[in-house]
Amino acid sequence: MNKKLSLLFKGSATLATLSLLGACAGDTADTDTDSDAGSNGSDASVEELSVWIMGDGNEQAQEIFDAYTEETGIDINLQSIPWASSHDRLLTAVASGDGPDVVQMGSSYMAEFTDAGALADLTEHIEASDSLNADNFYEGNINTTRIDDAYYGVPWYTETRALYYRTDLLEEVGYPDGPNTWDELSDAAMQLSERGDDMYGFDINFEEQTFGFMFARQNGSEIITEDGQAVINEPEFVEAIDYLKGFVDNGSSPSQDLGLELSQTFGGEGVVPMFISGPWTMSNIQNETTDIEGKWSVRTLPEGPENNMSNTGGANLSVWSSSENVEEAVDLIEHMTSTESLLTYYENTSSLPARTAAWEEEPFQDELIEVFGEQLESSEHMPVIKEWDAISQGYLSTFESILIGGADTQEALDNYNAEVQSMLD
Repeated sequence: MNKKLSLLFKGSATLATLSLLGACAGDTADTDTDSDAGSNGSDASVEELSVWIMGDGNEQAQEIFDAYTEETGIDINLQSIPWASSHDRLLTAVASGDGPDVVQMGSSYMAEFTDAGALADLTEHIEASDSLNADNFYEGNINTTRIDDAYYGVPWYTETRALYYRTDLLEEVGYPDGPNTWDELSDAAMQLSERGDDMYGFDINFEEQTFGFMFARQNGSEIITEDGQAVINEPEFVEAIDYLKGFVDNGSSPSQDLGLELSQTFGGEGVVPMFISGPWTMSNIQNETTDIEGKWSVRTLPEGPENNMSNTGGANLSVWSSSENVEEAVDLIEHMTSTESLLTYYENTSSLPARTAAWEEEPFQDELIEVFGEQLESSEHMPVIKEWDAISQGYLSTFESILIGGADTQEALDNYNAEVQSMLD
């Protein structure tokens, strides 16, 4: 994980990739323990299942698969694929037709690879399983698995974004619990920036592809309508981008990456004492900013004019369409998404469970973790469409041209909206 405030998203698709993909296309109710997960539908004639997970090694998930093998006798051929090369590896599998039985899919990949015919339709299996039923998972995550009224995956882990803030510094400007609204966020940031030269209040993330969309939704904006019309240049979206531009214009947000470590920006004097990020940042703060122990916290996002909507991300588990072991693959997914397995995975990776019942377990009663659970109730995924990666890349350049380059907001968003609509058409 990058130690700077800005989060670099892992993996992106290009229009050429999208074109190639198109050419290649041709239980019992869930309980806190899920003690039966992994034992249904196993076929003794299946000796091995192949699984691809994304990451830097098998160690984090190996314990989960060892438990499955011990319970069922089915060996797991596990391959770990770095996120940076995951999209290309999946694309190669589409072209060759040679994929795994179970594959971890980034939520932003779902529409693209479903459209390519790479993922099996699991609707029948999910609707027949009390454990895998959609009601057991956060709606924002379920919506990334459902395309054209069919299910092509099961949510595994989830994430969302909340507001990190220095409690000591925010108390000095009248917001000991952090800002509750957009107006309070602006006021707190302005006051904090007045502490001296090279001091700021709030970080605007220029490298996160969902940042502006998140604020636009808080202002009541849609992104793409149900009938496929881009509305990124409508007043609600324009107002949200202008709101963010105001932080840069008045100096309460830096206009570029400061090139500093987290210990220098959030720790110490608190050069940037408020920023938005996900749960993964907590361990970075705890490990790198020991000088501010007890002087920081996390809260749900400040309320915009319409809501405090955050963005939902995470990963799903799918069955490759060429798998000859669909029943067993679904059974393995049921084991992987059981509360017991999710607890193991959280202990090894700090990844938050997408299964809501798992949040009743002790590790998720921590008050900081609970904030993300609360924020998940007001979180939404980006549009589940195959063009999304290309659309989000275009956003980055447009956003920068407005906030840094001085482009007129309405004009820049008009041009961007036209580009998006051409992709959709």
